Amino acid sequence: MSKFALPLFLMLTLVCSGKSSFAQDKGLDNTQVIPIEDRVMLDLPEIGTQTEKIDFRNLPKIPFEHAIISDVRNQGGHWVHQHAYVCDFANQYWAMWSDGPGLPHSGVAPEKHRNIVPGHDRPGTRVSYATSPDGLNWSEPKDLSGPPRREGFGWIARGFWIRDGQLLALASHFNAPGYPGPGLSLEAFRWDEMKNSWESHGTVNDDTLNNFPPKKLPDGQWLMTRRDHRQQVSVIIGGVKSFGDWHDRPLAKYGKEQKPEEPYWYTLPDGKTLVGLIRDNGGSKRLLRCFSTDLGKTWSEIQTTNFPDATSKFFVLRTSRGFYVLVSNSNPQKRDPLTIAISRDGLVYTSLLYLIGERHIDYPHIIEKDDHILVAFSGAKQTMEVAKVKLDDLEAALATE
Repeated sequence: MSKFALPLFLMLTLVCSGKSSFAQDKGLDNTQVIPIEDRVMLDLPEIGTQTEKIDFRNLPKIPFEHAIISDVRNQGGHWVHQHAYVCDFANQYWAMWSDGPGLPHSGVAPEKHRNIVPGHDRPGTRVSYATSPDGLNWSEPKDLSGPPRREGFGWIARGFWIRDGQLLALASHFNAPGYPGPGLSLEAFRWDEMKNSWESHGTVNDDTLNNFPPKKLPDGQWLMTRRDHRQQVSVIIGGVKSFGDWHDRPLAKYGKEQKPEEPYWYTLPDGKTLVGLIRDNGGSKRLLRCFSTDLGKTWSEIQTTNFPDATSKFFVLRTSRGFYVLVSNSNPQKRDPLTIAISRDGLVYTSLLYLIGERHIDYPHIIEKDDHILVAFSGAKQTMEVAKVKLDDLEAALATE
């Protein structure tokens, strides 16, 4: 266990009388306070916690196999692929992504757009999908969502949810461009094996843009982080009685300094404590972190960690071997490269590896299958790609820290 973990667990068990203004506003009785030293989330050999000394171009490189699922870089910025998600269902890999019109940059030649992110989140955006037997050889992309249901709206891919043996694809219907406007909802599509097609399954939750699909809590309920159309961040718990049965609990809100965005959560090895990790749109260039000891009902005060971030989406997976992997854009200067951090305890990451870079890479997602992790990501929001990494190589990197 990390040298920072013991005081953290001690503090998490305490109920403090002093609450944040947000906790007071919401009447949260179990707000916990994390000691300042436990803002440490990255502690590397040689440089320790001084993350400003990281040389991102010279990080240890992790070997991988690579495949491109779909590529629209030849369309001069007029088309976009983003929001990669993958899953393992019915003995094959599935991928989904947001697929829609892009807005080229004025004064930039079409061929120069290959590594320049076009304008995105436009009206008319759909969700596409593909399948693969091995994660490297993919079918031709097909339409999943159909066209948006209202003029001026779009679909945004939100991940696969395997519930009661059914494969659901989640997509938020949003008032384009961007997501803050009214009319936002999270919808489900169900895979119909007999018809070999996706069928509309209904509304999962109104006014919701989730970050990743629901995961099960230790008590069997589902938990999912979300944003509403006002960009307020919360968690919803439920999904057992029906796929649309949820109750909302506050997680964080936009403030003067911290601007929480794209939240994610995972469980620590004790099987009880939840970690909330959050992107900060407030300019800190660091990940935010909070904790829950009551299955997501209340959360500790958000702390700014020392884990660097380009202000981008990230994902954490606890592998079957017990260690955690965090894939992100950890270079605070730009979304290049994509890195993998590894932790034994889920609290402090002690190894940082270079996965892929020398170009704009972002919005990763991970699954584990057959002693590998499969990392899905987008290149300049114009490709859907995957990198297949051996667990043995990740474990070896952790052993040499």
